[in-house]
Amino acid sequence: MDMNDVRSWYTLIVFAVFIGIVIWAWSSKRKKDFHEAAHLPLNEPEYPRAKENKENGS
Repeated sequence: MDMNDVRSWYTLIVFAVFIGIVIWAWSSKRKKDFHEAAHLPLNEPEYPRAKENKENGS
């Protein structure tokens, strides 16, 4: 087994891992988790200091 064989096997392994990650990410089981994660920044509570600034108009 020479270096070209090792490179070929490495390429195949990395490609298989990539395909596995794509299948995992696009699976319907993960859709709910990704939907919740996408809305996390929008669901943060307002901080008290931000409320004070809104009341003062600044």
